[in-house]
Amino acid sequence: MLDFVVIFTKGGVVLWNSNASSSSFASCINSLIRGVILEERNTEAKYFEEDHLAVQFKLDNELDLVYAAVFQKVIKLTYLDGFLADMQLAFKEKFGSITSAERLGEEYDFDREYRRVLSAAEQASAKQVKAPKAMRSFNESQKSKKTVASMLQDDKKTAEKRVNIQESPPPPSTTYPSSSSPQSKQDIIAESRRKMREKLGSSKKTSPIDTKPTKAAASEKAGKKPRVWDLGGNSKDAVLLDRSKDAPEDVQYQNINSELVGTMQGVIPDLDVESEDEAESSGNEDAEEELVQSKTNKRSGGGGGLLSYFKGIVGAKTMSLADLQPALEKMRDHLISKNVASEIAGKLCDSVATSLEGKQMGTFDSIASQVKEALTQSLVRILSPKRRIDIIRDALESKRNGRPYTIIFCGVNGVGKSTNLAKICFWLIENDFNVLIAACDTFRAGAVEQLRTHTRHLNALHPAAKHDGRTMVQLYEKGYGKDAAGIAMEAIKFANDTRVDVVLVDTAGRMQDNEPLMRSLSKLIKVNNPDLVLFVGEALVGNEAVDQLVKFNQSLADFSSNENPHIIDGIVLTKFDTIDDKVGAAISMTYITGQPIVFVGTGQTYADLKAINVNAVVNSLMK
Repeated sequence: MLDFVVIFTKGGVVLWNSNASSSSFASCINSLIRGVILEERNTEAKYFEEDHLAVQFKLDNELDLVYAAVFQKVIKLTYLDGFLADMQLAFKEKFGSITSAERLGEEYDFDREYRRVLSAAEQASAKQVKAPKAMRSFNESQKSKKTVASMLQDDKKTAEKRVNIQESPPPPSTTYPSSSSPQSKQDIIAESRRKMREKLGSSKKTSPIDTKPTKAAASEKAGKKPRVWDLGGNSKDAVLLDRSKDAPEDVQYQNINSELVGTMQGVIPDLDVESEDEAESSGNEDAEEELVQSKTNKRSGGGGGLLSYFKGIVGAKTMSLADLQPALEKMRDHLISKNVASEIAGKLCDSVATSLEGKQMGTFDSIASQVKEALTQSLVRILSPKRRIDIIRDALESKRNGRPYTIIFCGVNGVGKSTNLAKICFWLIENDFNVLIAACDTFRAGAVEQLRTHTRHLNALHPAAKHDGRTMVQLYEKGYGKDAAGIAMEAIKFANDTRVDVVLVDTAGRMQDNEPLMRSLSKLIKVNNPDLVLFVGEALVGNEAVDQLVKFNQSLADFSSNENPHIIDGIVLTKFDTIDDKVGAAISMTYITGQPIVFVGTGQTYADLKAINVNAVVNSLMK
């Protein structure tokens, strides 16, 4: 039932294999190495699927080997975990003494041990299937989870309710002075007549002059006057308040901030990162403080920060998952405090546990350094993009082919799509590309006017006189309430006719659960087939980042009729200057999509646009 069993190094060098069929499984194993082992994804399941095949694998960190079994996905094999563990023990028992330097040139005769281990695993599985099903114990049943206290509590509540009903006092009744003897029927009638006379007498005491309305009051009540609000305005003020067209005073600029011109030429600068010398000096200072603290107070567990979580781990032995579990819980809490989504933090801890389990550890210092190194490698591997997006290179290629380079911006409401579109537009102008902005946000009030203002500012910074008479930024708008896909199509056609280099398409913000708006976005992308789709997200979000990206990608795939739908290509991370060292959203977004973070917004001016720096993000997470 096993089609292919293989033992290979983490680098992909096959040491031994057994092929029960004539098919080749190289592509499946290569996909496992690229998608799971190198990126350390899905390490908890130890399971991988591709097409109709499934792979169950086990990692050996002591020898840096991987044991994998390939089988048909429709077959359910329950003995694979035990089989791979027994095969690992048998291989280590026979070839564990071979050093890593000699391991690649050695010939491995493992067929007899493999058949023995496989036969034992299949026999044990057959016995387990034939054995009668064991009865479930009381502790495993649902009834055991219902405590006596909960049952008593329910009875008590009903009893209290019954007592309250019985002892509830009768409604208060109004008493009147009467004789000690019970009243007769005539007395009750007389008392009722007396109350009636008192009621009629009180109504007659009111003066008719007071109740008769005057002519002035009657005229006031004849019609309701509308409320007049302060600064409310009228229909005559509508002309002055209409901002759909530029007024002459809006176009004239008194002061133009020309200091920004020339600051964004070439490649976008990276985020600032702490230098290695500063990191080492801060580490030495922390070590000195820990030494002083340990001398003055031996009971204080000395040292703070992330590495203090691993103080309970002792060295000089092979680490197991049980030894690492307390430290991994602390690490998970630390990552969540840095705004990493809880699900992603758990997977990161699993990858660290997988890389450390079974390794020989030395002293405490080496444990701390290896744990830190394992986490750093996982974070760097996640943030490193699978492919590099070079917009300038691709835009030049499109320009040589005689067509505009198109970028579509999408995201939820209020994350800064229009603002960061203007920053990217300024960067492109600095590199001598003329840009057309397509105003496809036809829903939000003021969206078109916002882009018109940005267009004026950018043309003021880069006037046509400095670029051989070329207008560097143009705005293509059709007002509000129109079809966004149609406007984008017309804008791209206009850019193609007028030889515009780049088209930036601004879309309306939409929540990931709004199906009609997600269908509209999918239609816009399908109809116009852009070169790049950028998702704009805030650096402030935590778990919400996972939900947004997963549902955006899923909607773009589900609502598109193409066989290969165009999903998100990259991420623009905004408001990065407001989060200090809580940079976990970058990890969450990149882990979910596998796509790179192309731009990072770090401020309020056109020049506040940076490229992601992996070292900067990792250092912030490790603080």
